[in-house]
Amino acid sequence: MSGLAQPPAPQWLLEGKISSVTFLPPALAEPQRLRYVSPQMALKEHSTHFVKRSSPLGEAEFSGKSHWVPNTDVYVTAEGLIVKVELSGVRSENLQISVEGSQLRISGERPDCCRGGKCTFLVMEINYGAFESVLELPPGYDLSQAKAAYMNGFLRLDVPLAVPAATKPTQIPIGS
Repeated sequence: MSGLAQPPAPQWLLEGKISSVTFLPPALAEPQRLRYVSPQMALKEHSTHFVKRSSPLGEAEFSGKSHWVPNTDVYVTAEGLIVKVELSGVRSENLQISVEGSQLRISGERPDCCRGGKCTFLVMEINYGAFESVLELPPGYDLSQAKAAYMNGFLRLDVPLAVPAATKPTQIPIGS
């Protein structure tokens, strides 16, 4: 980085709160050179299938209840949709899966059975307690025929394509 003028050190650096800072050359620090694409935008740009994550609780209820949302993958195959939910440490008997229209709701609870009574956390990254994930699936899939399997901490739901209703040709009589 020789030859480039360093900007003055910020006050928090001078006060010793952080020991060192690496400054990027202006060519690398220009944010307009980078384009962030959110997962939602990437999905919109590259697919005609949309999965909407709904608020698990009504907005009024949401503020008073605490829960976490598990990591979820949803992808399309030739046979239908696959919904895969990461639920390490959750027993299958603590899982509930329900369907209402095109809405898939996965809920349950992960207990913290390893922690002692009184402790002070140094790092806490694992979510415990009640969880809920609500997905609004796109049309064209038959949630009533979905199959679920739970293995090695992953819940997998296979949602087949909807079979179009067979249409019978009918004759319409002509009145005289």
